[in-house]
Amino acid sequence: MARDPRKAALALHRFGFGPRAGSIAAIAYDPEGALIADLDRPNAGQILDADLPSSDAELRAVVAFRARRRAEAKLARLEKSPGAMAGNAPAMAMEAGDAEGGGPRRAPLPRQIFLKEAKARIDAACGAETGFVERLVWFWSNHFCVSAMTSPMAGAYEREAIRPHVLGRFVDLLLAAESHPAMLIYLNDVQSFGPGSVVGINQNKGINENFAREILELHTLGVRTGYTQADVIALAKALTGWSIFPRFDPKVGGRFVFRPLVHEPGRETILGKTYSDAGVEQARAVLHELARKPATATHVATKLAVHFIADQPPPALVERLARRFRDTDGDLKEVAKALVRSPEAWSPEQAKLKRPGEWLAAAMRATGRRVPVPGFVGAEARLGEPLWRPPAPKGFPDDNAAWLDGVAERLEVANAFASRVGPMLDPAAIADTALGPLQSSATRQAIAHAESRPQALVFALMAPEFQRR
Repeated sequence: MARDPRKAALALHRFGFGPRAGSIAAIAYDPEGALIADLDRPNAGQILDADLPSSDAELRAVVAFRARRRAEAKLARLEKSPGAMAGNAPAMAMEAGDAEGGGPRRAPLPRQIFLKEAKARIDAACGAETGFVERLVWFWSNHFCVSAMTSPMAGAYEREAIRPHVLGRFVDLLLAAESHPAMLIYLNDVQSFGPGSVVGINQNKGINENFAREILELHTLGVRTGYTQADVIALAKALTGWSIFPRFDPKVGGRFVFRPLVHEPGRETILGKTYSDAGVEQARAVLHELARKPATATHVATKLAVHFIADQPPPALVERLARRFRDTDGDLKEVAKALVRSPEAWSPEQAKLKRPGEWLAAAMRATGRRVPVPGFVGAEARLGEPLWRPPAPKGFPDDNAAWLDGVAERLEVANAFASRVGPMLDPAAIADTALGPLQSSATRQAIAHAESRPQALVFALMAPEFQRR
């Protein structure tokens, strides 16, 4: 089998996070096979050794931390009042410090949790051989997005609901994502009450349609696929009762729970099919049905093709992926294999602009130098892609136009990175590692004629062939 280093470099950029030292040569004999081997690894995509707590444990810790902070602030105010309980303030302050996991100089507990989860994600991307599975994790985490602004569980949600299922069946990924407490909080299902339920009647409360609408429009069928407002309402009723244990419960607070007294009783008809009231199983049955709809297959196939290949992907590629989805009952590993085996996926044109997080990971892989986690997530936010903080339930956009305006801002980030690590590196060697045969003559000349090593490294990181995949 002949070596094809150009295709190998393209594979690492298009389907991963860019090359590391020696990785182009390592897969040059069979780039497609290397990507498929990544899919077939045991426990691919999972983070098993990061010593991170469960999402509900994180939530309980943050709830307790914030409660102690509020109590500490209240005691401090009382201390300033004559005759108040001033003696209790020092003990409460010490307890808040314990909840933080250290002294007052450390970041607050919610920030510590966020940075630990972010580190696990960044380490997985930078340490991956080809990075294909990690890219799929990022893709599906954005498809089923939640927000760290509404819950401290966003990172744990990705570990628990997304990673174990990115190479499994779509229905299992769908069920895991929709039933996770982070999703129930983000899309307001914990605030949805069946109007005919016991709680709904007693408290004069009704349904919140957000969750049901996003399931139909964003997570499964896609827009303009035949569902109606009546379908949204019926699905919202079926989903009532999906909630979480009270956050202050010291053992199970923050875990999923089904609340029968909140659930809307009775049958629901959705997309022409009637579902009997079986409590929590009613909505699960609907999700099973949605996962198998042809429109869902087409929606997923289109999003995958847009993400990896082109803003306007070849129709033949979309249909091939959708057909594989339908034929395998939503086997996402088989769909991913169909993607890399498709000739349309290997166009020599690098049509997609890397998203900020992808570009930052590619820079660290190419140079072998790590940015401290706060710096990495800070740069992501500066470039318009704050980690686990999507602008809307639709997630971050995947079209080039959304990211073009921020390319100039990348120059500032590249300059800061290069000024720190550039003097210690050989920019020409870095460009060979990062781009291999994709490197243009213009990029080679710019690096060769740079005034300094940091400037030359900036030229490599800002080269069009490094910005694109």
